Amino acid sequence: AVVKMKDCKYGMCLYFTSAALARKVEKLATESWKKVNLSPSHAYLLMTVLDEPGIQPSALSAQLHLQPSTITRLIEKLEEKKLTVRTTEGKITNVYPTPKAKELYPKMKECLNHFYQKYSALLGKEESNKLVTDIGKIADKL
Repeated sequence: AVVKMKDCKYGMCLYFTSAALARKVEKLATESWKKVNLSPSHAYLLMTVLDEPGIQPSALSAQLHLQPSTITRLIEKLEEKKLTVRTTEGKITNVYPTPKAKELYPKMKECLNHFYQKYSALLGKEESNKLVTDIGKIADKL
């Protein structure tokens, strides 16, 4: 039997409750992105590259709030799947989408919409929009 968060021993702890929420959101997101055979992290990185061809890894790191080493690992996996290519001139690296990635983009947008529809149906549109805004503000403070 699943215990409601308010009844959990650590239900008033930010770490405990945010981690539990993150796991549930990850499960929903992973389910939504299955159609394109990408993890949510890979998908968001690839959509950013598609929106900004030639973006540098440092900009991806800042935009996606991920460590540079994580960005490198994600890009390498996308290269293996033939979805991105990197070019290097001197010390500057740029990341570009491949034609295969561009082909996948409409399906990725469907996945993103599916994810939004799924959590909005569970939480309500207004509450989910407010939650996303509030979490963003809190993340900026920490």
